[in-house]
Amino acid sequence: MTKSKPQYRNKWRAIDGVLLFDKPLELSSNDALQKVRRLFQAEKAGHTGTLDPLATGLLPICFGEATKFSNSLLDADKTYTAMMRLGQTTTTGDAEGEITAEKPVCFTDADLTAVLAKFRGEIQQLPPMHSALKHQGKPLYDYIRQGITIERELRSVVIHELMVNSRTGSEMEISVRCSKGTYVRTLAEDIGAALGCGAHLIALRRTAIAHLNLTDAFSLPQLLEMTDESRDACVMPLVSLIPGMPRLNLDAVQVKRMAQGQRLSIATGLADGKIALYGPEGFVGVGLQDGRRISAERLMSGVAKQAAIVNLPGMVD
Repeated sequence: MTKSKPQYRNKWRAIDGVLLFDKPLELSSNDALQKVRRLFQAEKAGHTGTLDPLATGLLPICFGEATKFSNSLLDADKTYTAMMRLGQTTTTGDAEGEITAEKPVCFTDADLTAVLAKFRGEIQQLPPMHSALKHQGKPLYDYIRQGITIERELRSVVIHELMVNSRTGSEMEISVRCSKGTYVRTLAEDIGAALGCGAHLIALRRTAIAHLNLTDAFSLPQLLEMTDESRDACVMPLVSLIPGMPRLNLDAVQVKRMAQGQRLSIATGLADGKIALYGPEGFVGVGLQDGRRISAERLMSGVAKQAAIVNLPGMVD
């Protein structure tokens, strides 16, 4: 059967929503973004949660207005499956580096259980030099390529879940659900050190970010096989970024006042914090509630533009 070619559109277009993309191996997150953006001919697009080229898995691509509401994913917990090679350490902590030491692998199941228990909960990590963490505006990997090591501070991260999926010889696969800022590569190295044999990461796959799951993601070959209509149907509405957020319904006048920078005074019955704002025509943005006071944190562009041409009297908080 002859494979169909993607039907490219003739011009960029406005599209809003979120695509769950299954990033392949050896493709940077930015390269993945650009390929998906061109495929959809989206005027505006961004990704959330960078994956290294040697990592695969879930990479949410936000189109249009969805880019405004993606911060929640950057701060969210993430879940990975990671394959470790025991008995070897490398210069980079992963398979890209040169082997620096080799030791025999001779721990018991009881040893492994005890070691893993130490890495659950809040732990301290030293960010690796081979990372995109910046120092004076430059990523650390730029310094280490010049033979310069920068002093780094330990940082606190939280390992919510950590378990062994399988172990065959010197290879061990683990599952990790962790907080923002966790380096799974460093976690693998530290586990190896605690076991007394050393370890490095040979494969990493992200399977979830908060409520978003890899099982709902699409690969590049899948997207390329689709028609334009089928491909567009894979894009989820941007409100899928904020599930479970308390909802507040506003009338047209209240929406316009918020878009003009005014705060509303409403008894909502909701708890203080972030709330999803809806007007007569649907979702308009995210607000912040403090007692009776409701202010806009981030609104859809169309709401602000519409409000700019409407002259309304002020409202007293």
